[in-house]
Amino acid sequence: MTPTLMQIDKVPVAEVIVRDRLRPVSDAGVESLIASITEIGVMKDAIHVRKKKDGQLYLMAGGHRLEAARRLNWVHVPAKVWTDVTDDWARMVEIDDNLAGAEMNALDSAVFLATRKEVYERLHPETKRGVAGGLARQGSASELSSFAAATAAKFGMTARQVQKIVAAGTALSPRDVAHLRQAPRPVSLKDLTEIAKIGDPVERGDVVLRLSVGNAKSAADARRSLRVEGGLQAPAKSPEDQALLALTSAWARAGKAVLRRFIDQEFGEIAPLVADEAERRGEFGLATAIRGGLDAK
Repeated sequence: MTPTLMQIDKVPVAEVIVRDRLRPVSDAGVESLIASITEIGVMKDAIHVRKKKDGQLYLMAGGHRLEAARRLNWVHVPAKVWTDVTDDWARMVEIDDNLAGAEMNALDSAVFLATRKEVYERLHPETKRGVAGGLARQGSASELSSFAAATAAKFGMTARQVQKIVAAGTALSPRDVAHLRQAPRPVSLKDLTEIAKIGDPVERGDVVLRLSVGNAKSAADARRSLRVEGGLQAPAKSPEDQALLALTSAWARAGKAVLRRFIDQEFGEIAPLVADEAERRGEFGLATAIRGGLDAK
């Protein structure tokens, strides 16, 4: 079945059905589009819809454009109407429209590219070269390499960028994606790459949950917190603890000659601290002697 473009015109806004989208429309994106339409007087790009055999119209691409038309109270919206369309082809149109034209955050990019890989390999089975047994891993790498090369060329990325983003998106379940969309701080590709490393589904779910409610500033931070709470890692040292550790380490490595030079150089700073410590320990004679020596100087 070959998709056929049957109409380039307008369709009634109210008749376009929206279902099963990879991401929700954003208010900011719609408002920005409305501002553009108001300024230039037209919608620059048409939406793409799929006409099924029952005559109903289903949105393939242009979710933000359709929502902008609704908010502007348009009766009709510019559209390209397609027939003889498969589910995979319709999904690919949605993905490519978003990747090519929309500002995508890291999470959306990961979801869209991971889904694109699945659909691409169904549409192009010749690119999928998985084999059984010990070569399965090599086959998987070949699949990703083939897809990454084609996608990188289409969207102006490097193949390595595509591979990293796909790996991150593939590791996420629909529930993970829903939770991460709620995070007060947008998740980064680094966060998604860290999540992709987590083999334990319980740990992955806990990390995603902490990000979604703002209890961790990054996926790595969430993992550290979980290890500390589980007794698998000591709590992070404070800046003061870290400075003391560095000073102690440097003191231990220095020879006596260096230590004598240091004390001579910093005596005016060190001696009052030693006198205070002597008093704290009840060694008042030592404290008095030190202060007397400082006064004599």
